[in-house]
Amino acid sequence: MLHTPRRRLRAVVLAAASATLVAATLPEPTALGIGDPLFPQLGNPGYDVIAYDIDFTYQGSNTKPLDAVTKIDAWANRRLGRINLDFTHGTVRSVAVNGSTADFASAGEDLVVEPATAVAADSRMQITVTHTSDPRGAKDAGGWVRTGDGVVMANQADAAHRVFPSNDHPADKAYFTFRVTAPKNLTAVANGLRVARLRKGASTSWIYRTGHPMATELAQVAIGRSAVVERQGPHGLPIRDVVPAADKAKLEPWLKKTPGHVQWMEDKVGAYPFETYGVLVADADTGFELETQTLSLFERSLFTNPAHPKWYVDSLMVHELAHHWFGNSVSPRTWSDLWLNEGHASWYEALYAAEKGKQPLVERMKQAYRLSDGWRAAGGAPAAPQAPAPGHKLSLFRPVVYGGSALVLYALRQTIGEAAFERLEREWVAEHRDSTASTEDFTQLASHVAGRDLGDFFQDWLYGKKTPPMPGHPDWRSEAPKARAAR
Repeated sequence: MLHTPRRRLRAVVLAAASATLVAATLPEPTALGIGDPLFPQLGNPGYDVIAYDIDFTYQGSNTKPLDAVTKIDAWANRRLGRINLDFTHGTVRSVAVNGSTADFASAGEDLVVEPATAVAADSRMQITVTHTSDPRGAKDAGGWVRTGDGVVMANQADAAHRVFPSNDHPADKAYFTFRVTAPKNLTAVANGLRVARLRKGASTSWIYRTGHPMATELAQVAIGRSAVVERQGPHGLPIRDVVPAADKAKLEPWLKKTPGHVQWMEDKVGAYPFETYGVLVADADTGFELETQTLSLFERSLFTNPAHPKWYVDSLMVHELAHHWFGNSVSPRTWSDLWLNEGHASWYEALYAAEKGKQPLVERMKQAYRLSDGWRAAGGAPAAPQAPAPGHKLSLFRPVVYGGSALVLYALRQTIGEAAFERLEREWVAEHRDSTASTEDFTQLASHVAGRDLGDFFQDWLYGKKTPPMPGHPDWRSEAPKARAAR
């Protein structure tokens, strides 16, 4: 229901909006975006977020909306008579800008805010949104995921705004503070380090804060009957694993592997880039694992299903860990740069499986090469992925951005040599730490490290409809995609 508490204005039709707004006083609000090639309505122009402070109150049921307050500290880089935030799937109760009540309405999946006084260019602004955050909804839409004992977040690629108002694009990274209040028999965890735990009556409030900027799609809050297992990793790194309490002993053989995984990755690309790491095991069937920053999300069944070979589980754990260098610390400038995330994580997954699980790397790459033309036909080239299918945003995560992109890195190593490739990887994560980077940034650095122009190589491998010949393996062949049967 739309309702205007401060003055009578004409109704605003919100045909595409799934957020329910208690107040709507803006005439014809317009959804904006920063023009991402795959998600053009994602993100918003005119400001950069510095920090989020998000307060959730969970009543003990994952079938009811959480009460929430999201505070956004941002820098306006132009005069803003209106401010667009990405937000849907919740009820907005009030909005304030710089301490004064603001009007608001919805357009598409944007929350459009009109401050009482326009925000001046080159100035700080504080936005406070009081709202709900609803864990109910389509399973594959992202945002909150309901588990057997609570909730977790899975916000990739564009679902953080189903949980909290934000500038929901990885190009605008920010610091986060999470304040979570839940019944005292539950445990709440979030990205970063815990800075406080306060018990009051039947509830406990938990406060977590990140030490590095984070993309919204990497945010994580998990609430449930969990055990928190703490240990140290390399150089005293705090490692915090969060698992269903009943499974603590059963999962320990897997959890204790994490320090070794971190050390292996550090040996490959340099120091772990964040303040803590850990594995979050959820009692949920998601169909994926996810590299939420400092706390990677895994399905419980990955570790308990005896059909999974041990080397396979081990290498998937390394895949999500590798993302903390490739995708989390160095985030994609646009979603078309996704191959940099998934290609690198898949590469180190394959390399770990080869070194530790005796799964030959060359055989894995040969198989990927055989399938590569089909992957490109079905999903586009690695750096030019096709947009996700309407209503199926997770379809963006196709084989071409995983095995097909790892194949590009293998071809690159074959071309410039192992020593240059390893130097490139280290320089890449060091140069762009805590920032965003593009495909062009990577190709330019690769050319610099190699000492020659690799433009033609990358044009063919990253954008070609057909897979180029594999350096060093002239006998490899890629199968033509099978034609679809006529209907």
